[in-house]
Amino acid sequence: MTTHSEHRTPSSTPPGSWTVSPEPFTTGDATRLRRAYYAEVAGRYWKREVTEAEIDQGLLDFPDDGLQPPTGQFVVGRLDGAARACGGVRLLDAQTAELTRVYVDRRARGTGGGAALLRVLEAESRALGAERVRLDTRSDLVEARALYARHGYAEIPAYNSGPYAEHWFEKRLR
Repeated sequence: MTTHSEHRTPSSTPPGSWTVSPEPFTTGDATRLRRAYYAEVAGRYWKREVTEAEIDQGLLDFPDDGLQPPTGQFVVGRLDGAARACGGVRLLDAQTAELTRVYVDRRARGTGGGAALLRVLEAESRALGAERVRLDTRSDLVEARALYARHGYAEIPAYNSGPYAEHWFEKRLR
């Protein structure tokens, strides 16, 4: 699935265009993006650079195993053909999907990548049968909270007790 009405190859995609499509979270691009995501969120939380060993441990502590069919999906976003964003969705129950690992590389922020990811992740959630999408995030991730609010996500009471969850959002899928 892409953010355009048809899939375009990188050579035919207009400059500045995002394509977002499902990709196994184990590919080289997906792995690099997941590591960058963890490095950023952990670094912001700990207020310091994280080590490669800490990234390795974080990926072990928070596995991505639910982000593949039939329980979920992982997507990679490409800006002008370069992998610059990722995100995942997994089913919490038959009607509820949860967004996770939503990340846009700093070099590509402000170019529409977050919106492109959300459109595709919501479509993937619908394809999994979900009627609503939820997510949790932290207070210091202000850009993420603003992105979700801009795209129709409303704050809700806590639906989980994740160790880093401070804000919970939900959007009904139409």
